[in-house]
Amino acid sequence: MDNNSANLLKSKGVEIIEPASVHAYDIDPDRIQGPGTVIHPGCRLKGRKLFIGAGCEIGRQGPVTLTDCWLAPDVKLEGGVFQGAVFLKGAKFGPNGQVRPGTILEEHASAAHAVGLKQTILFPYVTLGSLINFCDCLMTGGTGPENHSEVGSSYIHFNFTPNQDKATASLIGDVPRGVTLRENPIFLGGQGGLVGPCRLAFGTVVAAGTIWRKDLLKEDRLVADAPGRSINLPFKKGNYTGLNRIVENNLVYLANITALFHWYLRVRSYFVGGNLPKEVYDGLLETLNLHLDERIARLGQLAEKASSGRSSGLHSALRQSWPELEIILQDFRNHTGNSEMLKAWMDVLQNTYKDDYLAVIKSLGSARARLASRWLRSIVRQVLEKAGEVLPGIRADLI
Repeated sequence: MDNNSANLLKSKGVEIIEPASVHAYDIDPDRIQGPGTVIHPGCRLKGRKLFIGAGCEIGRQGPVTLTDCWLAPDVKLEGGVFQGAVFLKGAKFGPNGQVRPGTILEEHASAAHAVGLKQTILFPYVTLGSLINFCDCLMTGGTGPENHSEVGSSYIHFNFTPNQDKATASLIGDVPRGVTLRENPIFLGGQGGLVGPCRLAFGTVVAAGTIWRKDLLKEDRLVADAPGRSINLPFKKGNYTGLNRIVENNLVYLANITALFHWYLRVRSYFVGGNLPKEVYDGLLETLNLHLDERIARLGQLAEKASSGRSSGLHSALRQSWPELEIILQDFRNHTGNSEMLKAWMDVLQNTYKDDYLAVIKSLGSARARLASRWLRSIVRQVLEKAGEVLPGIRADLI
């Protein structure tokens, strides 16, 4: 790092250990904040969008390459490569991580060593063990640091199919209830996997060593893998079996992300300040937009690939209706749900404003929390209802 940049950062309370071994490429030094921020040797900082809040620590256990990410205060990145991701206050990531664009770790979400994420959203306190590949999914559940959703070590979310598509995002918990921090946590046992697209209910416990392939919408269930029969069948590429479930799960996922977008837009915006700098908030919206674009594009690829196979008439219906369905999904900014519920919830929020987002959400009474969930659920239903108008068979009661 050149002396001028190093001196500017030091003047803001940023500690750079061995400045000559920290390399910066096209960054805005004014977006690197102190006091209390520490950058260790061997780190590389890249991109004009890069923002690092006060109290962060970068590269304590190994070099970090940090490109166009947004870090709220007190984020810890121990080592690895991070690009186009958002880390809210107190998020932590162990060494040897690889985090790619479209990823959001909300407050105090964490991962241990050797974890790979892409297009992944983790709600507050969600914890990932080590040696995990967990791309293309959203995980919620839990109420705090002592009662959080967790993924065991050596876990994988399978997100690529033999038909070479990635319309496979899995919804673990959901957005309307997950944001209230009142639901039972979800546990995915180590040395296992989840085959997307899949939906799991709050309170689900998947036993270690299990490869889970089904939706589980009944809450508070313990499931394990049973010995399966041998299979040896012809495979024809492009013949999508179970297409109804795949499309439904993709639409439910997109509807939930739409609800999360409006939660960020209307609720998170009240908490822009010390714990959520404006730069990080802007990055949050930008990243969620990219997340939506990715999921819409992947569903569009599926619509193009799906042939008139043996599964159902949905193959041709999806292909024919895709142009109109894509417009509906891209119109997510206008899917605001029930207007009366929204107004009532905004009145509640305005009367409970504080600086600490987590403290406010946890302090909501049951009635107010249900109001927030009902409003968000109305957004999910609105998206599914509109999708059902152009793609018959899609039900608004899928949530």
